[in-house]
Amino acid sequence: MKQYDIPTANYQTFTDIEKAKAYIQKEGAPIVIKADGLAAGKGVVVAMSEQQALDAVEDMLIDNKFGEAGSRVVIEEYLEGKEFSLFAFVHGENVYPMIPARDHKRAYENDEGPPNTGGMGAFSPVPDLEPTDIEYTVEKILKPVAKGMKQEGRTYTGVLYGGLIQTKEGIKVIEFNARFGDPETQVCCPY
Repeated sequence: MKQYDIPTANYQTFTDIEKAKAYIQKEGAPIVIKADGLAAGKGVVVAMSEQQALDAVEDMLIDNKFGEAGSRVVIEEYLEGKEFSLFAFVHGENVYPMIPARDHKRAYENDEGPPNTGGMGAFSPVPDLEPTDIEYTVEKILKPVAKGMKQEGRTYTGVLYGGLIQTKEGIKVIEFNARFGDPETQVCCPY
């Protein structure tokens, strides 16, 4: 994403536990630890303390909590803001967005957690997003992804699911998936 100027959190990837721990100790908390593979929407730890981050990398790299999906971890800057999802149909460089949605990831009432879940419910439209926010997301995030994939010889046709966050610095990417998201799709399809 960096090479295409797509806004996202600063990050590093690790397979070595000692290097991962040293990076956490250098960066401090809050910080985000992600399994670098598919983990059913549960491979992310938003560590609010350094100890929680150290425990998370041990769970993934030493204890194999997520199997092969956690054999490499992504440690990234904690982004503060409101998350939302934007699905788009992509054909080459053509991007056709759906309406945005927001899901409830936290396991407990009042958006309390951790842990995060795969999604406890969702709503759409997202009232705090302006049409200019969606236009920015399509023009500066989704279209550059589609164009970059084509330039790299991986022309894509299908659904692109952008997991995004609206920060004080602007909208940034949290993740991409090549599928619809659940439960967000359930509230987007009526539109």
